[in-house]
Amino acid sequence: MSVHECDVVVVGLGPGGEALVARLAKAGLAVVAVEAELVGGECPYWGCIPSKMLIRGANALAESRRVETLSGSVSVTPDFSKVARRIRDVATDNWDDTVAADRITDAGATLVRGHGRLAGDRTVEVDGQTYVASRGVVLNTGTTASVPPIDGLADTPYWTNREALSNEQAPASLIVIGGGAIGLELAQAYSRFDTQVTVLEGGPRILGPEEPESSELLTRVFEAEGIGVHAGITIDSVAYADGRFTVTSGDVTHEAERLLVAAGRKSRLDDIGLDTVDVDAGRFLPVQDDMSVKNGLWAIGDIVGRGAFTHVAMYHAERAARSILGEPQSDYDTSFPRVTFTDPEVGGVGITESQARERGINVRVGLTDVAASSRGFLHGIGNEGLIKIIIDEDRGVIVGATSAGPMGGETLAALAFAVRAEIPVETLQNTIYAYPTFWRAIESAL
Repeated sequence: MSVHECDVVVVGLGPGGEALVARLAKAGLAVVAVEAELVGGECPYWGCIPSKMLIRGANALAESRRVETLSGSVSVTPDFSKVARRIRDVATDNWDDTVAADRITDAGATLVRGHGRLAGDRTVEVDGQTYVASRGVVLNTGTTASVPPIDGLADTPYWTNREALSNEQAPASLIVIGGGAIGLELAQAYSRFDTQVTVLEGGPRILGPEEPESSELLTRVFEAEGIGVHAGITIDSVAYADGRFTVTSGDVTHEAERLLVAAGRKSRLDDIGLDTVDVDAGRFLPVQDDMSVKNGLWAIGDIVGRGAFTHVAMYHAERAARSILGEPQSDYDTSFPRVTFTDPEVGGVGITESQARERGINVRVGLTDVAASSRGFLHGIGNEGLIKIIIDEDRGVIVGATSAGPMGGETLAALAFAVRAEIPVETLQNTIYAYPTFWRAIESAL
């Protein structure tokens, strides 16, 4: 077994790992970057990037169908092959990571392909090669689709996000198990390509981590678009025969051509050698605010349980880089903005109303209907949305907010800054909001 010395080993080259490798290599460190699959991780090949291309195509179809109400007539014929081709050729280079791999080596790092596993403090083994890092190791192993232990499911050709986003044609019908962001985005997108879609959610409502008002809003929109939404159910079994899936829930049976499992994500913490460095982990790997697990070991991205999003992983990468390089750190940002790219988009930042009340905060809530706002009224069909703000009355600042509606993720920007900077509510109320914009609804909520 060959032994190689370096300054830092980064295991897992999702967006956070890739950003960290470039940052450290450009700072002059000898960095070894280890990846078992595609450089870039889930996001550019089976997540954020291809899904937004699919959603863009789906939303164009939906908007064209609104012409009849707004301005004329149009004939729309969905063609899934166009978006599939765009995902293959433009987004993923046919799932080829050459461009991303070249970014790693061009930055001055050494790219090693294979499964990286800790073999003691500051030591990583990859397919018979040992890398000893003088400064330490960073873990960024990400997550994989979580598959619930439903009777019969494992024996069927179900989809996860990977199959749904590398698929070449829209099925006639689709059942989605899971009413979180991934399941809802893909459910609505496929529905707009004329797939008959049913969403099954075990929790009491879809989009459970966000405000109840957002769940109610999306449920209304989905059902109006012909998407079946069933929450608070138990799935007893899944079967597949003659090209059809059968999902049994009590006395109800759902059938479809395809089945998408979008029931959350599972951290890749198995078989990465945590036992060799005396680290125990549950669902996630606990870290300090500088992303350190212990001396000489850091972790970033989804596996630390502080938000499973690309932008959060890249934020973690910068904090880990500063820790490794001995640079000053700012306070950890807990405002945590996130967007579900359904139509309407649902953006959230900070904590929800229930979380604020659980923490004993003296809560005041502002809520307004985007459809009834000046821009919403002018926008017409497709204007569903809401602005909800959670105010800490004692401190006079917003601690959480929701922006749902057309371009809801963009409108969220103002609220994200307000939460992060703790801008006084009095200042926000004495601010001029451009007319007629969607973000002017923030003033109404205030």
